[in-house]
Amino acid sequence: MIEIDWAEEAGRLRASAAGEADWNAAVAGSLVRDGDQVVADVGCGGGGMAKALAEALPAGTTVVAIDADPEVLEQARQHTAGLVRCELASMDDGAEPLRQAIGTPADLIWASASVHHAADQQAAVDALASLLAPGGRLALAEGGLPTRHLPWDLGLGEPGLELRLDLAQDKWFKVMRESLPGSVPMPYGWTEALSRAGLTDVTTRSVLTEAPAPLPAERLEGLVNQFRARIERLTGGGEGHGHGHGHGHVVAGDEEWLEPDDVAVWKQLLDPEGQYYLARRRDLAVLSVRSVHLGHAGR
Repeated sequence: MIEIDWAEEAGRLRASAAGEADWNAAVAGSLVRDGDQVVADVGCGGGGMAKALAEALPAGTTVVAIDADPEVLEQARQHTAGLVRCELASMDDGAEPLRQAIGTPADLIWASASVHHAADQQAAVDALASLLAPGGRLALAEGGLPTRHLPWDLGLGEPGLELRLDLAQDKWFKVMRESLPGSVPMPYGWTEALSRAGLTDVTTRSVLTEAPAPLPAERLEGLVNQFRARIERLTGGGEGHGHGHGHGHVVAGDEEWLEPDDVAVWKQLLDPEGQYYLARRRDLAVLSVRSVHLGHAGR
């Protein structure tokens, strides 16, 4: 059984909103179009994309940031600093609360790493699609390729440490999905989900982000904190803060996601007082590919 405490996630999501500002701005600029009047970010997290959308659109456009957790929404409210309207609602409750939160059919709805937390993902996509104005677009940021940061051989433990971390997280994600009350499998891809929701001209665009080594000190510390949060999530230690649009503090029963030898290696890599502390390395980088799936409502 896995449970996520989103209040524990709020600070991490706010930091992610700030750290991903460039990515959000680039994607927002590619999604908005002339004539957009109402735009919504559903499952807004720290408000990074909501802010980017507001900045990409002309004055007078309505941008609504929606999240189901009050503390997360408060972080989004602070981050967006009055540029958007923040509303409390959950896609788990169907379309109507979201429709009331937005107030009028939307020209663009953005949902990043939020639909995969819905028990019935197809029902959630259907609900989001129903909120669109004629000709409106639904953009789902889900999936992509595992991000790479570490050299294959770190000189400590068995090579391939990051690959095994990704595998453990994938297993964790499977159990997380199964733990959701009323969980419904979705054994097909996101473009098919958009098509089944009645949307047309469905496409996927994957966006590559790269920051070569050596990373600036601040970026390096942020990356180490991300690894620390992932390890805490998988080992049950501390307050996990997860990815992606992520996963929060968890209760994971007696599952062991990582081998003990790898846990011991991570403990050394994440120890600021230890000789192997990751933040002192000059060979960490960022290579990320994230996918955005887009569908259009009929006119």
